[in-house]
Amino acid sequence: MIGLAPAASAHVRLSATDAAPGGYGLLTFRVPTESDTATTTEIVISFPKDTPITSVSTAAVTGWTATVVTAKLDKPIRTDDGPVSSYVTRVDWKADSGRTAIPPGQFGLFNLTAGPLPEAATVAFPTDQHYSDGTVVHWNQLQTGSAEPDHPAPLLQLASEATTSPSPSPAAASPAGSNSETLAVIAIALAAAAVVIAIMALLRTRRAD
Repeated sequence: MIGLAPAASAHVRLSATDAAPGGYGLLTFRVPTESDTATTTEIVISFPKDTPITSVSTAAVTGWTATVVTAKLDKPIRTDDGPVSSYVTRVDWKADSGRTAIPPGQFGLFNLTAGPLPEAATVAFPTDQHYSDGTVVHWNQLQTGSAEPDHPAPLLQLASEATTSPSPSPAAASPAGSNSETLAVIAIALAAAAVVIAIMALLRTRRAD
């Protein structure tokens, strides 16, 4: 998918709505062409080595070809499906021709699913952006202060289940409390009925007199 790129968003960005530590998520890389004269022809996304990700699946992008590159792990990882001996080192997207490259002033969206994701708050995915004039922009700088670097690495924010799961309602958290309230209401109703019956009996007695 290609669209117009606002000037304020002229960096490679990464977003995900369902990514959590230890799980799988859909990652979307937003790649704008900053050059005024050249097109974006290739995107190379590097994956972390210290916290390896073993499974990646790329979404089809019209006019682009994706290649998932893997390497052998020093020690296999045990999973529910058995041991895994390799991890993903990078994903390479290349435009099939100049006609499908990302023109100046526009951006492309590149989606992939990845996991299991590291048990971390954030994960950086350094990205190399190749232009038709031979220029390569390395989006690999990590932010260390309040100011964003010139070429920040796309950063994945991982939300823990503890922060994303809704808090239980008071009724759900304390069923015993709900039962007590119900019994109290019934008791009040019975007491009111007893008062009414007593008043009616008193009135009948006076009429009889």
